[in-house]
Amino acid sequence: MQTVLRSPEPAAADWNRPIEEASGPIRFARYAFGPNSRGYCGPDEAGELFQQATLGRDLARLRELAGQFEGAYPYLRLIALSNGIADPLAADVVEAYWLGSALADRVRPADFGRSLEERFRPRLRRDGWRWLGGKPEAGAVPNHAFHVLDVFPKVGLMRTGDIDNALAVMDSCRIRWGRVLERDGDSLVVSAVPLAMVGGRLELAAPRVERIRGWADGAGFVEDAALGDVVAIHWDWACERLNAARLAALQGSTVAELRLANQTI
Repeated sequence: MQTVLRSPEPAAADWNRPIEEASGPIRFARYAFGPNSRGYCGPDEAGELFQQATLGRDLARLRELAGQFEGAYPYLRLIALSNGIADPLAADVVEAYWLGSALADRVRPADFGRSLEERFRPRLRRDGWRWLGGKPEAGAVPNHAFHVLDVFPKVGLMRTGDIDNALAVMDSCRIRWGRVLERDGDSLVVSAVPLAMVGGRLELAAPRVERIRGWADGAGFVEDAALGDVVAIHWDWACERLNAARLAALQGSTVAELRLANQTI
């Protein structure tokens, strides 16, 4: 029988309800699965990645899969190295990349700049690299919001001229937050904050209702969702339930990166 929960208005989150904490590798996989299932990054192993993200029985294999994400994994290595952490898939490193935290903030601009130069300068024209290369000194940090909102435009996503499609891709690819309004079987209906282009600038728009995926045949990344819970969303998948501190970190890192991205959009 389908599980259906409905709320006529966004309910308040119960921030005191405990969250089941996943290991770093499993948590990484839960955020990485959405784009991987569409073939955008990482190995062609979406089925196995999903299985490991839900069951987590072979962490060695999960680490091997994570190392093949050419977009995300170098950021994880940089964050870990900058904080004296041996494991790039330590839970706090994974959180720093996907949501934002003090660990990402501690990466020195010079180290971040060298990493960007190695990875992206050969792929950019001189003017594009000048803008991207100056972002660390301007305050950018190596988190997912930076990759989506600053790297994507510079490596060609918005240079196609198809601004509407580029905006939709960036909005889906960034980690966004949504408050649960309804659960309908394996789907969640949420009130989420979308990205908009207003007067040539990226902005957060008014919340809108979206239907996202919470489970596939009963397997998924979030524990039983309650009305009012806030979940992190990557593409159309709910990745985890957020507590108040993590929601604030995600919102803060998103707003900070929007400000930086708008300097050179």
